[in-house]
Amino acid sequence: MQDLQNITIEHTASLRDTMRVLDRGSLRIVLVCDEADELLGTVTDGDIRRSLLNNANMNDCITEVMNKTPTVMLNNTSISERLEIMKSLDLLAVPIIDDKGVLIGVETLAQALKPPKRDNPVFIMAGGFGTRLQPLTDHCPKPMLRVGNKPMLEHLINQFISFGFHSFFVSTHYLPEVIRDYFGDGSKWGVSIQYVHEDMPLGTGGALGLLPKDRPNLPIIMMNGDVLTKLNYAQLLHHHEAHGFDATLCVREDEYRVPFGVIETQNQLITNMVEKPTYRYKINTGIYILSPEIVDSVKENQRIDIPTLLEEHRANNKRIGTYTSYDYWLDIGQMKDYQKAQNDIQVYFKES
Repeated sequence: MQDLQNITIEHTASLRDTMRVLDRGSLRIVLVCDEADELLGTVTDGDIRRSLLNNANMNDCITEVMNKTPTVMLNNTSISERLEIMKSLDLLAVPIIDDKGVLIGVETLAQALKPPKRDNPVFIMAGGFGTRLQPLTDHCPKPMLRVGNKPMLEHLINQFISFGFHSFFVSTHYLPEVIRDYFGDGSKWGVSIQYVHEDMPLGTGGALGLLPKDRPNLPIIMMNGDVLTKLNYAQLLHHHEAHGFDATLCVREDEYRVPFGVIETQNQLITNMVEKPTYRYKINTGIYILSPEIVDSVKENQRIDIPTLLEEHRANNKRIGTYTSYDYWLDIGQMKDYQKAQNDIQVYFKES
């Protein structure tokens, strides 16, 4: 919200007074209010130009010039809705009012475009050997292989940054110095990056036990570092919190069509015949949100895989849920996937 005093004027002000306020402001809009701060209208450069062309006098009351039916938004209008309104109407600023019409702020396009700061830690697994991508990974960790003109790990971090995340942990094992030398402490990207090193592979979940205990007491987003995705992490986090899950697995719907007729039998008698059936199922994307309690349940240097960890907590009545994503996602596990990523980066990522 901008400082309203700099862009607000009383309804008794003249056209000349309003022009002075408009001149010293940076939003190219003046808000006209009555004694009770109720919004009566708005004035822009265009309103003033049109009034002068219609022979308005500089001493005329601004209520004769102002737009009496401006676009406004209520305080409970979501950021996404505000952004959509401003983009669709080509507006740089819109007044915010309460349900009684009292002015309480003004939303700007610049503010709406800026993501809210999110303190939830992000934990990226980047310690694998990448043996299926040899010889490319002989001297380079798989997450540091370039897709377009950036390492895939950098694409991943940039995507998180676009949603307001700023605190990163990266697990390393194979060629850790390549990752550390490139990213450092993250200050080049305006974020914090800390590293946890696995002296020996601890499975897909064991590195959780190496995280510092003084991290924020918030759900942590954990994922593999060899993924290219346009996942909306803000929606994923909101889904996790809204459902009160202790852990959330991000999944995708996939299907497989059998190219033959399938015969089902019992005691050698046919019970059903299906011609080229399609089977649908959900696959694990390797992206999780974990509560602090689940993270802290992993002991230091404990070897454990994520499915085992989550199954243990599910057996203890923890709420383990799913979030189905329809965003672009590619697991770069094999050479054909890496080659596909080089083409996809031009389509799905502007930063390429």
